[in-house]
Amino acid sequence: MEIDGPSVGSELLKNGEIDESLYSRQLYVLGHEAMKRMGSSHVLIAGLRGLGVEIAKNIALAGVKSLTLFDPEPAAMSDLSSQFFLHPDDVGKPRAAVTVPRVAELNAYTPVSEHPSKSLTEDLNQLRRYQVVVLTGTSLRDQVTISDYCHQNGIFIVIADIFGLFGSIFTDFGKDFAIADPTGENPVSGIVAGIDSDGLVSALDETRHGLEDGDFVTFTEVQGMEALNNAEPRKITVKGPYTFSIGDVSNLGQYKRGGLYQQVKMPKMINFQPLSEQLKNPELLMSDFAKFDRPQQLHLGFQALHEFAGGNSGKLPRPYSDEDASEVLKYAQALAGDGDDKVDLDEKLLRELSYQARGDLAPMAAFFGGLAAQEVLKSVSGKFHPIVQWLYFDSLESLPSSVKRSEELCKPVGSRYDGQIAVFGREFQEKLANINEFLVGAGAIGCEMLKNWAMIGMATGPKGKISVADMDQIEKSNLNRQFLFRPKDVGKLKSECAAEAVQAMNPDLKGKFVILPDRVGAETEHIFNENFWEELDGVTNALDNVDARQYVDRRCVFFRKPLLDSGTLGTKGNTQVILPSLTESYSSSQDPPEQSFPQCTLRSFPNKIDHTIAWAKEKFHEFFIGPPETVNLYITQPNYVEETLKQAGNEIPTLEVIRDYLVTDKPHNFDDCIVWARRQFESKFNNDIQQLLYNFPKDCTTSSGAPFWSGPKRAPDPLRFDNSNPTHMGFVVAAAHLHAFNYGIKEGKSFPGKHYLNVMDDMIIPEFTPSSSVKIQADDNEPDPNAQPAGSNFDDNGTLEQIVSQLPPRQILKGSKLEPVEFEKDDDTNHHIDFITAASNLRAQNYAIPEADRHKTKFIAGKIIPAIATTTALVTGLVVLELYKIVDGKDDIEQYKNGFVNLALPFFGFSEPIASPKGKYMGSSGEVTIDKLWDRFEVEDVTLQKFLDDFKEKGLDIMMLSSGVSLLYASFYPASKLKDRLGLKLSQLVETISKKPIPDHQRNVIFEMTVEDQNEEDVEVPYVMLKLQK
Repeated sequence: MEIDGPSVGSELLKNGEIDESLYSRQLYVLGHEAMKRMGSSHVLIAGLRGLGVEIAKNIALAGVKSLTLFDPEPAAMSDLSSQFFLHPDDVGKPRAAVTVPRVAELNAYTPVSEHPSKSLTEDLNQLRRYQVVVLTGTSLRDQVTISDYCHQNGIFIVIADIFGLFGSIFTDFGKDFAIADPTGENPVSGIVAGIDSDGLVSALDETRHGLEDGDFVTFTEVQGMEALNNAEPRKITVKGPYTFSIGDVSNLGQYKRGGLYQQVKMPKMINFQPLSEQLKNPELLMSDFAKFDRPQQLHLGFQALHEFAGGNSGKLPRPYSDEDASEVLKYAQALAGDGDDKVDLDEKLLRELSYQARGDLAPMAAFFGGLAAQEVLKSVSGKFHPIVQWLYFDSLESLPSSVKRSEELCKPVGSRYDGQIAVFGREFQEKLANINEFLVGAGAIGCEMLKNWAMIGMATGPKGKISVADMDQIEKSNLNRQFLFRPKDVGKLKSECAAEAVQAMNPDLKGKFVILPDRVGAETEHIFNENFWEELDGVTNALDNVDARQYVDRRCVFFRKPLLDSGTLGTKGNTQVILPSLTESYSSSQDPPEQSFPQCTLRSFPNKIDHTIAWAKEKFHEFFIGPPETVNLYITQPNYVEETLKQAGNEIPTLEVIRDYLVTDKPHNFDDCIVWARRQFESKFNNDIQQLLYNFPKDCTTSSGAPFWSGPKRAPDPLRFDNSNPTHMGFVVAAAHLHAFNYGIKEGKSFPGKHYLNVMDDMIIPEFTPSSSVKIQADDNEPDPNAQPAGSNFDDNGTLEQIVSQLPPRQILKGSKLEPVEFEKDDDTNHHIDFITAASNLRAQNYAIPEADRHKTKFIAGKIIPAIATTTALVTGLVVLELYKIVDGKDDIEQYKNGFVNLALPFFGFSEPIASPKGKYMGSSGEVTIDKLWDRFEVEDVTLQKFLDDFKEKGLDIMMLSSGVSLLYASFYPASKLKDRLGLKLSQLVETISKKPIPDHQRNVIFEMTVEDQNEEDVEVPYVMLKLQK
């Protein structure tokens, strides 16, 4: 299963089509329209050291019409500090020539070529073929020349530079640049409860409307002010969380009832200034509000570096050279001006900028590479708000304090790590080389993380080791952002392929990887055992699953290992540092629970497409997963019927399912599956709706006299099957194939549409008559009228016995089974998403709800996490900047940063990690402070009596002691009960009371206890860990 070749890719692009199987996760970030605009854009990137190749990689993965690279300079050994597509044998060759074919491998839909010229400035007209020009590593003089030309000729320009732990980005998208969607957030919508004569709109049932001042909305289904319906968007003013004003409505009449409001995204226009003007009067976007005075100083400092280079044959200041730093400082002071406009300069800051000017750090390239690539995509797509116009960022906190830096220690040694040595020195490089790190996950974040680690030389020394755990296999949709994988890798293990790829990037890593194709969880603690965890220096999470992240977090707390956690959601990203005895852990805070819908709403009263999709997914399980599983239990488990009869309230539905799937509805061929599918259409979209309207007619009122069908309740209409309607037929086709799959019937794949019509023409669909005995719950606050009372097995008609008598004997079914469907959203041939889309849209037709296409349905039903390579690259850069601090051994929490970014806005927020919670108790020697998260009492395998006595000496009287569910000791136990326990060793006590042996691989046992301190107060103390000698 390989991605289509370039010729097919080009054809798709010509036709304006998008390969959804490749771009699916990115499409949920950008949308089809933005991606189509990208697909007609030509981009030039100049400068192919680490930063340039990062930008190129991200843009190639995202997909543009063409990507052209320019850098005729010969590759140097120091370029390998961050240029992951250069190899040692490329040194001396033109950077572009060797980089182009490697970038081209990333995406067959993005043709990559080399810009033919030797200079960009000798003929500026050559730039007219591009929509965007990106400059990295370019002299300031050339930047001004090129950017002024681009500004005058409507060419977008992005300029990015990194110098060690400092970086900048500049954008100029010309005059009257239109932003179609500044935030990327889904437009909000809601139900109108009322509109008063002053134009104040109230949302239904005090539901927060989610709008902001200046937003625009449109209305539909309003009664009494019909002129509002489908009118021009109205600008709103927020009056409260549940109300907003739409201005003058005096000529619209009196509001009666109903109505829906829908936010409309309005384009925003921005005028950019050319670089030559912005150098004098910069518009600066803050990257870190704790460094409020930095951007203006760095704006001058970067210009001073360019002036220095201009006077020294293009060479930047030498690493840690005080002589060169003094000269840079003079340039900066001259630029700082005088009088009221003078910029106050921090000499130490500017000297550090000079010291690091030749530094080339992979994490900084990753950060600015993600940022710059996203700005390029914004310029050609009009999606999201661009940076206006400068952003400066530094991570000086990452500088090591445990090792020395000097001109001697920072000078180049002819190593591939010279770009990093220039910043941190040789001693720190040795520290990095001997780290033992555990990477959990080798997906998008994992790939970027491994690339960064390879570039910085982590674990390349004699004691270095990287363990990678990931049990997943590579899928085609991964290739759009998991850049270490190629089409030939589809189906292979992510952990193995990722490790192979980065060893090719940096051969120093050969033999340093331990590949663990296992899930990290409670079931694999014999693999990821105490020895494994204790040998680690640190752990990095690269997971998209909260439960897995929490498990790894708990293990890191238990083994007291630092953890770096990060995650992305479209253009949003976050990083968190977890440090033993310093910070809270990942699990200390929790995200809000996942949204769920009331069952009554799903069953009978949907009012938006999310409800119908959730209903359709329930039907998918109800038809194709649950019944086959139940049938298989009946076939394989003796006494299954007898056990089922004990389930008060569930006996009849369970036994009916077995009867239906083994007798009544059992198909013998694919035609029977078509018949079954057609009957399900009639049942769900016609009969059930007729029954609902019989129970609650359209003119029905509530006990208070209000219309029943109002507010969130939309009155439905039954559907009549129409074989010319593609949604109707789509339901039958998908349902028939899935029903056939349950029974192992494979003949239907080759049947044409006409065959379905012939089968259905022979069917007789009986007229449906609603029943007065059917009860339907009208509200979730009311009791379910169909619920059977708990403990009741009243059966006056002998229904149970009748159903049981219809079941085939288990003996004749032995060896046979049904095949439950396993939901898989990314296989477009399996009919899973087809069924859910058709079922959801038919339900939407019942209730006059706007339908959703297959793409949106797949996103909601599959709970897909939107993802784009730019955010992933940027986030992993931030993580590695924190890794430097951990390797350095920093124990000052103020030096660390948790980060949150949203590239769409753009927004950057950094904060000091929250400290771990502390507690106190009164011990025998005075007040004792404890860390509630990280502290514990570690004890040897002593007797219970000795254990109690030892804690008594600490000033703690143990009231109760337990391990798991076993209560081992309580102060209120009588002496006779304690007599046999006090003399037992703790391990013996656990095995005796639990009646289970301690597993051989387990080297510790955890105890919980309640205690009183010297003040005779109950106090919260850490748990106890018994260390076993094995």
